[in-house]
Amino acid sequence: MSSGVATRATRSPTQLPALATGLILMAAVTAYPRFLTDATGRADHLLAMTIFWAMTAGFVRGVGFIPRTVWIRWTFSGWACLVALMGAALIELLH
Repeated sequence: MSSGVATRATRSPTQLPALATGLILMAAVTAYPRFLTDATGRADHLLAMTIFWAMTAGFVRGVGFIPRTVWIRWTFSGWACLVALMGAALIELLH
């Protein structure tokens, strides 16, 4: 019977690249929110969604939390963070 406390063997270590990505995106969007706008100055919701997905996935995986549900685990994985960043770059290049 498990007490719910993670042991050293089951605890997930932090993933510093994902955490750094989350922190950098948080600082960048806070310091320069115009990054999330289009050429006319209106909010680019698709770009914002991909940036915030990458930031959230970076924070979740970066602190070492791994969800139990498979689809949530993938949505907030380090690979999802990378996919969201690549998607944001592609959206920015196409605009």
